[in-house]
Amino acid sequence: MMPRLPLLPTLIVALAVAAMIALGFWQLDRRTWKLALIEQFSGKLEQPEIAFPRPPVGEQYLFRRASAFCLRPTGWDRRAGHSVDGTTGYRMIAQCATGGGEGPVLLVDMGVTNDPNAQPDWKGGEVHGVIAAAPGSESLIGSALSNEAAPTMLMLVSDTPAPGLEATTPPDPAGLPNNHLAYAVQWFLFAGVAVIIYLLALRRRQRKEETPGEGAAKP
Repeated sequence: MMPRLPLLPTLIVALAVAAMIALGFWQLDRRTWKLALIEQFSGKLEQPEIAFPRPPVGEQYLFRRASAFCLRPTGWDRRAGHSVDGTTGYRMIAQCATGGGEGPVLLVDMGVTNDPNAQPDWKGGEVHGVIAAAPGSESLIGSALSNEAAPTMLMLVSDTPAPGLEATTPPDPAGLPNNHLAYAVQWFLFAGVAVIIYLLALRRRQRKEETPGEGAAKP
């Protein structure tokens, strides 16, 4: 004869397990979406070069080859990054004036240096490279989860580094994080562990009920 299950604890555990399983399947859906997104972006690398978008906004331009003209750098932003040979250093991102009152400045990643105080000797000019998300832009994951995602700001990663710098590793769709399968497995494991722990707790409770009171006074 099966023991009676405690109603409230069983309901709580059942809801928690159901939520974990649902999250696991949601992560599997995210994995399918991410694989399709990577395939879509990978095809853009083979498309013809375009003029860098003005204004520099929109995920649809990510990973497209583009060209732009930097009238002159008005400042430099340093960000952690890697050169094409794998060296870790500081990405030097030029904030370029473009003239003509075109709105936001043009951001161009002109290469990597190991010197945190470097001041690149680059006066501007025509730049060719690959479009990437500008530092601080909302990630693809964040925009997918947000109902009112901010538009993705863009920058150009130059093929040719400024004098004294090493070329930055170009944007690659294959580098987009895709850990959804691992997350799904974790949620399913959490659900299984929760069920096992609860069954063990029920078994222990049943044994206590079947065992005469311990510690009772002996005659």
